[in-house]
Amino acid sequence: MERRNFIKNTASGLALVGLGGTAMAAATASVSSSSISNKAKFTLKYAPTLGMFKLNAGNDPIDNLKFIADQGFRAAYDLGIIDRPPAEQEKIANEARKLGLELGQFSMRTAGGQQFVLDSQENRDWLKQKMLAGLEVQKRTGINKGLVVPGNVDAKLHLEYQTVNVIENLRMCCDIVGNAGLVLVLEPLNTLVNHPGVFLQRTPQAKMICVAVNHPCCKMVNDLYHQQITEGNLIPNLEACWDYIGSIHLGDNPGRNEPTSGEINYKKIFQWFYDRKYNEVISCEHGQSKPGKEGELAIIQAYREVDPEA
Repeated sequence: MERRNFIKNTASGLALVGLGGTAMAAATASVSSSSISNKAKFTLKYAPTLGMFKLNAGNDPIDNLKFIADQGFRAAYDLGIIDRPPAEQEKIANEARKLGLELGQFSMRTAGGQQFVLDSQENRDWLKQKMLAGLEVQKRTGINKGLVVPGNVDAKLHLEYQTVNVIENLRMCCDIVGNAGLVLVLEPLNTLVNHPGVFLQRTPQAKMICVAVNHPCCKMVNDLYHQQITEGNLIPNLEACWDYIGSIHLGDNPGRNEPTSGEINYKKIFQWFYDRKYNEVISCEHGQSKPGKEGELAIIQAYREVDPEA
């Protein structure tokens, strides 16, 4: 019998000892209905978003953190925490610490424009303000990774010139955040389904930029959902970029939902992380393949199925 189920089932069985007839049947039903709770810790630091279980946990971020911890998760993340009021940022961070949850990276809000790919003082001033805002979030929360999307391409400028501009602008950004130890993680995105027109698309492209920036605070994201669409070959690309990967995101494909809902063999990938003693946050950046509260609970079960010690 699976270790986690053995513990849970044994505890349930002991609680029923001495009950008989109708009372025992009622208790059994109660145990079954309360099986949402499972404190057995996951092997890896899968990090649900604060809104992933809102139908079961409600909309309050603190209640969501408590629910996430109660399901055995060891991490959580909120890409948009930078947009929350400062007092709420601190409250979330303090509660996460109490619950033993590590908070994953937040967004530096650099997507959508062309500030990284162009060379102008105006763009550099804009980027500087983004970096300073990220440092304030780091001070309040203790989160030491900021997600950077280098924006969109400029169709009027050769890609090589844009690449040079991205490298120079990132060097400036790393100089701003470096003393505080805020690591900037660059995320390649797919252009076929979700993000047409973005500059950074592929893992080798991201690695090349990190090598060129040559700063300890410049790392990359490997979002397995995006890269399955863009290039596939997931584990070999993880191996090729491993020294520069600062963050992992995941979602299955097609559909961008929980593991086991698509074509990616997450059981194999998570075992690969486990064998390398990977102990960093793995951001669950996806939706749910089934509707309602049951669909949310199915996400948890999916992670139980693919967890290396399952």
